[in-house]
Amino acid sequence: MSREGKKRRGLTYEDRVLWTTVAKSIKPLRAEAKNVADELMDIAPEPARPTGKQPPKFTKPAKVQKAFVPAAAKPVAPASEPKMEPLTRRMKSRVAKGRHAIDARLDLHGFTQHEAHAVLLRFLRTASARDARLVLVITGKGRGGEIGVLRRQVPHWLGLPEFRDVVIGFEDAHIAHGGEGALYIRVRRGRGES
Repeated sequence: MSREGKKRRGLTYEDRVLWTTVAKSIKPLRAEAKNVADELMDIAPEPARPTGKQPPKFTKPAKVQKAFVPAAAKPVAPASEPKMEPLTRRMKSRVAKGRHAIDARLDLHGFTQHEAHAVLLRFLRTASARDARLVLVITGKGRGGEIGVLRRQVPHWLGLPEFRDVVIGFEDAHIAHGGEGALYIRVRRGRGES
């Protein structure tokens, strides 16, 4: 049988009631959207076809409850971490001119990221224990115009909790000490201080 030969069958009364209930429980996407439920209510129910059986009684469906959607978790403020303080302009100028001593130096050339992370942490903890105030860490600039991996990673690491215990602040070094390929790092004094 072709599609043209088939008769279109309309919705039954029960289907319309069910559709109306569902349509009333949803919220339209736009305020100007037509209220489909009201339009369907205006449609008269089809007359029942005589059959030997009694049509099943339709009971009103239970009220549809909205699904529980948990509220988005609010970000937890980190514990009061000390604020990073870069070198003052005066201190940076004094260091560049050799009037303020660099207490220790570390060159990270040749280390992998994993090795460099461990070496840097150990170096900074040792410098802090020895009451160093300022250290120079050479990361390298990178090759072929690309920023080096350690040059990108070291500033990120210095903000991590394990480094925040020993680092007060950091800043790119003066050109005399390596420029963008090195960092001056202000070190927190050791815990044993009275």
